[in-house]
Amino acid sequence: MDFSNFFSKKDSNEFGLDSLLDWICSLSGEVTCFERIPARSADYRGFAGLDSRIADALNDSGIGSLYSHQSRAVSLAMSGRDTVIVTPTASGKTMCYNLPVAESILKNPASRALYLFPTKALAQDQMAELARFSMLLGTEIRAYTYDGDTPQQKRTEARDKGSVIITNPDMLNSGILPHHTSWAEFFKNLNYIVVDELHTYRGVFGSHTANLFSRLKRVCDFYGASPVFICCSATIANPAEHAEQLTGRNPTLVAENGAPSSEKTFMIYNPPVVDKQSGVRRSSLFEVSRIASKALLNGISAIVFTRSRINVELLLKMIRREIVKGGGDPSIVSGYRGGYLPSERREIEHGLRTRKILGVVSTNALELGIDIGSLELAILHGYPGSVASAWQQIGRAGRRGRMSASVMVPSALAMDQFLAAKPEWFLGAPAELARIDQYNPYIQVGHIKCSAFELPFRSGEKFAGRDIDDILEYLSEHRVLQRADCGGSDISYHWQAASYPAGEISMRSATCDVYTITDITDERKPRIIGNMDRASAPSMIYPNAVYFHAGESYIVESLNQENLQCLVRKSAVDYYTEAASTARVEVTEEFENRAPFGWGEVILSSAPYMYTKIRISNHERLGHGEISLPEEQMTTTACWIEIPDEICSSNELKTAMDGLQNLLKNAVPLFLMCDRDDIQVHGFLKDPFLKRPAIFVADNIAGGVGLAEGTYEMGEKLLRSCFDITDSCQCENGCPACVGLTSEVIDAKKTVKRLISLLIRQ
Repeated sequence: MDFSNFFSKKDSNEFGLDSLLDWICSLSGEVTCFERIPARSADYRGFAGLDSRIADALNDSGIGSLYSHQSRAVSLAMSGRDTVIVTPTASGKTMCYNLPVAESILKNPASRALYLFPTKALAQDQMAELARFSMLLGTEIRAYTYDGDTPQQKRTEARDKGSVIITNPDMLNSGILPHHTSWAEFFKNLNYIVVDELHTYRGVFGSHTANLFSRLKRVCDFYGASPVFICCSATIANPAEHAEQLTGRNPTLVAENGAPSSEKTFMIYNPPVVDKQSGVRRSSLFEVSRIASKALLNGISAIVFTRSRINVELLLKMIRREIVKGGGDPSIVSGYRGGYLPSERREIEHGLRTRKILGVVSTNALELGIDIGSLELAILHGYPGSVASAWQQIGRAGRRGRMSASVMVPSALAMDQFLAAKPEWFLGAPAELARIDQYNPYIQVGHIKCSAFELPFRSGEKFAGRDIDDILEYLSEHRVLQRADCGGSDISYHWQAASYPAGEISMRSATCDVYTITDITDERKPRIIGNMDRASAPSMIYPNAVYFHAGESYIVESLNQENLQCLVRKSAVDYYTEAASTARVEVTEEFENRAPFGWGEVILSSAPYMYTKIRISNHERLGHGEISLPEEQMTTTACWIEIPDEICSSNELKTAMDGLQNLLKNAVPLFLMCDRDDIQVHGFLKDPFLKRPAIFVADNIAGGVGLAEGTYEMGEKLLRSCFDITDSCQCENGCPACVGLTSEVIDAKKTVKRLISLLIRQ
């Protein structure tokens, strides 16, 4: 396909963004999508009745009017309406809450606001933004960050003097609400609660946050405050519903974007097929490292997004190697992911803003609006798992009004190859639903304990909109709460346990267990280099596993499951490791069924039993090793699909089930806002509960957060998407990009399509 007409010719000595796109089109892979997204002009409105001092300050800074969505959001907030603003990346959502907050402080210096961001980095950015705006206004807006990095002296100052407290849900949970009596003046005068990056509050994190907000509202009610919620989000399918579930309020939706945008190019480049018979393509890791190093060596700033921690480290290693080969400085590119220490992340963010670092390889940690300067190119290593995430990542390039480009390089995963074959599906696809389950018992009971520590409960009092008398009685029977008769039928429940309940809650997981990873290369000076949640650990940091950090490789020497300690030693190896696990699913309760689907509570048992060494350069399998770790059990929810009789006695049964499992693992994230690792998919040739072959899609989180329920609700729609993915694949008999590994004996593609057709007909 010839795309030469798309490019504006420049001086032949200059290798710019268009030259890079031209070069990608000349490679041996296939460009399946080349979309020019035109620039968009702004839609302006007035200053929404803001104080003249604010309007004058905006005019002095060159802002003569607000974008339409800003004007409407500001007007709603100032009239006391809860609001959720949903517009694209870099559309000026910050002003939607900073302006009404500034207005309230100008009118009443005692007015207070609470800003919540999912990460500390975003809080630091907002602190700098408020400082700039305060200088512009000529009136001091006393803003303070209040998180785990805030020194004790500053914490006292923030609590006593802060007009705006900028924090995160973790600190609100453990450092503010349990000590609300020290914050009495703040809560009494609290007028606004700002919740930015609302779309990130999904799954287990969102389920925790919904309960946290119920605690927050109880404290506000106690002090006679009824603050307005201002929520901002990237595009999701259910923003108003999601905001209502999180906050317990009924917000007004503002979704008409009035911000301008610069021209952007979006390309899908599929790696070339290296084995026509099997349909295997060249490694997407290799192709991404080629494109990224070419861009960086020519001074084009770039961000590379990939789905996993290990891919961040593998890509970083490969890109640095290519830069060295090209005569460049490998330090111009850095990694960025969860598990890096906070000081490392701040240093990387600063390096990107100052252009000391020209490129970064990241997980979705940098999807959010952290200020990392102006980037020209975003490279997506595979589909990130949701339409919303993909557009967030694409939006990280060109944030300062300059022309930009984004290139998606599909991996061998089925959903990636489906999007490569049908790019129109991605370009026209609606955003996914954000799902939470605020009533997850593992999560909610912990927050009820925290709320009782903060303020006694009365019988009949609701929490998160539901009656909780049974839970309160249970906690009193187990001497966590003290039950007191207040006369008549009035009963109160007071905290009496010796423990501090907020310290037992981890907002990012259903449990609070986290492994500390310590480098013992120099045994005299051991140093902590990272951490990992307990749920991820068995498949990542077993003994002899390769652990990557900041481009360096380490071998895991030992894992102490009792003390949650992992010891690693630096080792220059040319391979990485992957774990294989066994799994059992026991259905304990069926909630609903609608043939061939069912949904209910299950006990999921799993244990890693083997690891494979895989060479980094060519993915050659170098050998295996045993993993000896105990089985872990988790009570969660699952959707199951019963296999029809017509295929149960067939010798094609296992092939059909394996293929559908592979498709489901890839298709579910196309519809639910989740990562592949948020679900587990297992098939059993005879399930003890169902007494027949079945495939289970389970929440990979204790108690579940609605993903299994969402799978059950989608039902036939999900199966039809699996059929479409298989049908659109260009292979003949099945391949890793659709139904997974195949045998020469059975036409796997035909067999899986037959199974899906039988399921849809039921």
